[in-house]
Amino acid sequence: MTTHTIVALVENRPGVLNRIASKWRQRGFNIESLAVGHSEVPGLSRMTFTVDGTTTDVDQVAKQMYKIIEVVKVSDLSEHDIVHRELALVKVAASAQQRGPIIEIAEIFRAKIVDVAPESLILECTGTEEKVDALIEVLRPYGLKELVRTGRVAMTRGTGAPTSLDGAKGEQHRYRPAGEGKPKVGSLL
Repeated sequence: MTTHTIVALVENRPGVLNRIASKWRQRGFNIESLAVGHSEVPGLSRMTFTVDGTTTDVDQVAKQMYKIIEVVKVSDLSEHDIVHRELALVKVAASAQQRGPIIEIAEIFRAKIVDVAPESLILECTGTEEKVDALIEVLRPYGLKELVRTGRVAMTRGTGAPTSLDGAKGEQHRYRPAGEGKPKVGSLL
């Protein structure tokens, strides 16, 4: 099994995330990370998630996602040359004596100190999952108080854009304004 980075362009509507997660759950997959935000197209959100599985199984579920009306396009970036990052906020215990070494660690990892309290520091780290994992392990002996991670976000390198509507070139996708072609609530159609 390998880790796959899947990107889906979806209509920005309530319940879409739940329906997409259900497609993966029905096939026995665990979504390892998930990040959702607005895309470059108004009304569409970009979902980036990672799953472990065989290429055949992942492709099958990705195709099943098109059964969800709000899904516009799905791309598996695993075979593409991509840039991927993750953001983490790490609150670490930091007495006056510990601040110096923690600040040095932050500099080594190019992390930013975004909050200082009497007994703790919050560091912001952006990078690959491996970099974030390494920072967390180095800070663990000081005492992790709290940790939050965004999950992977990714884009293809260069001019190719398999996740955008413009870069589709014959790939399966659909886009229409929200509600177009659907019966209105209360209609007899």
